[in-house]
Amino acid sequence: MQHTVFWVLPFFLLLFSCQSGSDDAAFAKSVEMAHHKDAFLKKEVISFDFLLEFGGKERMNARLYLETNSNRARIKYKDGREIIVIKDSVFYSPGFENTDRIRFDAYTWSYFFLFPFKLTDPGTQWNDWPKDTLNGKQYLAEKLSFAPGTGDAPDDWYIAYADPESNLLQVGAYIVTANKSVEKAEEDPHAIEYRAYQLVEGIPLANYWVFWEWRDEAGLTRKLGNASLRNFTFEKLTEELFQVPEGFLSI
Repeated sequence: MQHTVFWVLPFFLLLFSCQSGSDDAAFAKSVEMAHHKDAFLKKEVISFDFLLEFGGKERMNARLYLETNSNRARIKYKDGREIIVIKDSVFYSPGFENTDRIRFDAYTWSYFFLFPFKLTDPGTQWNDWPKDTLNGKQYLAEKLSFAPGTGDAPDDWYIAYADPESNLLQVGAYIVTANKSVEKAEEDPHAIEYRAYQLVEGIPLANYWVFWEWRDEAGLTRKLGNASLRNFTFEKLTEELFQVPEGFLSI
C-alpha cells in the first residue's frame, strides 16, 4: 500500500483476511464477540454514507460498499467519482485530481470500519498494556503488534481500548512506520475513537469517529478530524456491484 499521507494504515494482509488468529488472544476475541463478528460475517455486503472532515474541511463525502469478508469494496463519491477495490487491485474512474490519495482512500477507511472484526486475523499478536486509563477513564487495554511479514508494515502497532462493561472497542491508538523507523514513528502516534454505537440487525456499529493525536502519558490530546457514518444497510452480494466499468483506470 502506498503511504501518501501522514497516517495511512498499511495492512493488506489484515484487510483481506477474516480467519481466526492466535488462540491466546482472549482480549481480541472478547471484543470481536461483543461486536458480533460471527453474525457480521454471515452478511454479504454492508453499505453506509461516509462524511469525513479534517480541520473543519470536508475530506470525503461518499457511500461505501464493503464485502464483510473484506475482499472487495466500492466507494461512490457524491460528485460521481468512484473507486473499486478487488483485493490488492484498485480501479478508479477518470476525474481524480490527486491520484496519490486513491490507494489511501481505497483501503484506510474500510480498514478502520472493519477493525473491530479483524482483531484475530493471521499475524496478529496481543500483549498486556499496563496503562488502562485514558483521559481519566478506565478501559480494558492491550497492545496489538504483528508477526514479521504481516502486511506492508509489520512494525506498526496498536493500543486497543475496550469498554470494560460492553467490551466494545472505544479507541485504537497506533503508529505508522512507513518510510520511517519505529523510533521516529513513535514520536507522532495517532488514535481513532469510536463513538455513538447503534445496533443494525443486532450488530453494534459506530456512527461517529474522532481522530486524535495520542500520547502514552497524556492520552488523547489534539483533535485532528471526525467522520459521520449514516444509513447502514446490509445487502446481498451481486457481481454487478463490484464490476469494473469500461474506462476505469488502475493504480
